[in-house]
Amino acid sequence: MTTSLDSAPLEEQIAQWRLYLRRRRAIHGPDVEELEGHLRDQIAVLSQAGLTGDEAFLVAVKRMGSLDALSREFAREHSERLWKQLVLAPDAGDEPSKTTLTETLAVLSLAVAAALTIKLPALFGFRLGGGDEPFYARNGSLFVLPYLTAYFAWKRGLGVATCAWLVLSFAAAAVFANVFPFGPHSDTGALTALHLPIILWLVVGIAYLGGRWFASGRRMDFVRFSGELFIYYALIAFGGAVLTALTMMMFKAIDINAQWLAEGWLVPCGAMGAVIVGAWLVEAKQSVIENMAPVLTRLFTPLFTVVLLAFLATMVWTGSPIDVKREVLIVFDLLLVLVVGLVLYAASARDPQARPDFFDALQLLLVVSALVVDAMALWAIAARISEFGFTPNRVAALGENLILLVNLMWSAWLYARFLRGRCSFAVLEQWQIAYLPVYPIWATVVVVLFPLVFHYR
Repeated sequence: MTTSLDSAPLEEQIAQWRLYLRRRRAIHGPDVEELEGHLRDQIAVLSQAGLTGDEAFLVAVKRMGSLDALSREFAREHSERLWKQLVLAPDAGDEPSKTTLTETLAVLSLAVAAALTIKLPALFGFRLGGGDEPFYARNGSLFVLPYLTAYFAWKRGLGVATCAWLVLSFAAAAVFANVFPFGPHSDTGALTALHLPIILWLVVGIAYLGGRWFASGRRMDFVRFSGELFIYYALIAFGGAVLTALTMMMFKAIDINAQWLAEGWLVPCGAMGAVIVGAWLVEAKQSVIENMAPVLTRLFTPLFTVVLLAFLATMVWTGSPIDVKREVLIVFDLLLVLVVGLVLYAASARDPQARPDFFDALQLLLVVSALVVDAMALWAIAARISEFGFTPNRVAALGENLILLVNLMWSAWLYARFLRGRCSFAVLEQWQIAYLPVYPIWATVVVVLFPLVFHYR
């Protein structure tokens, strides 16, 4: 497959890459042509995703490093120069293209729609801060993720049949979020609120990947997007918090209480709209954040490892068992999910052809520490169930910890084999990607069956 790329600067960059390969080794004819075909395919995919020619070339060359060692050297030697060209080359007088302007307007419209959607329930008597928090918790993801899915469906040009399945998925989610008569303190209602976003994030992933969930290597692209969106969203949230605080201070200076404005409009509407804007920023500047995310992964991996080891040492020293109250179980599961996320995102940012290093050994230590914590939590949950019986929270925690246990056990085994040179890193990456659907499958069981089995309590 070839691409019709008629941009002179882009063709010059491809020519430099081709010349670099031929000068560094005796490679001619079909070999270079095959690698160039892969490079152009990557550029075509990235261009369709909204990147400019320069941006697409920069990211594609980096990705080509997994296929060719010299491409990896080229990317390392030329990335700084290419990035400076990417940022500084456009003229100040350049006007945004029609496509860019159209996408900007579409994104802003979807962000405003998501921000206003969270206010619609108020027309039917549901009030934030008025005792209807369980309703908003169960439906929170339905206020924004349909718009995010619509953005990717439009951007990827999905067919009518695929879009229909996506709409049906959200409709089914809305039914199961509201059809059961949950009480104000229902455990199954709280579990629905926690697990429904996991299911719907899979729907977003299908739209993001253009309906090609099972395409080779595509799921890791969605993993990268998810991590990058989290980083952007956190930055936007921090800026939003500063804006909200300054707004309240300014109104307070004239003796007006603006708490209603912050709690009723700025915070909920901003939280919804920021998801759409953050996704758009990730799409527009993928090459920037790809350099940030691996740094954060390497920063937090040793920190989480130290925290888990300190926790295990303290628990052994004091002899205190793990409390299995719902809030404690949620915190433990969140911690373990973050560990799995660090492992997964480290895999997405790592060169699969690179040799094992100290960071890989640290990753193994992190996985083993999390595995021990997970085993202790499972022991505490099982003991609680045998003594007091089954409850929705205990069964949900049992299932989630078992799922995490399987992931951590096999990840630890593969990491150990990789460090000993018994298997490639690609095997570990493939395991993480293949295991991803297990989480939304379990979340679907919790959302659909738990309210019926436990009679909505």
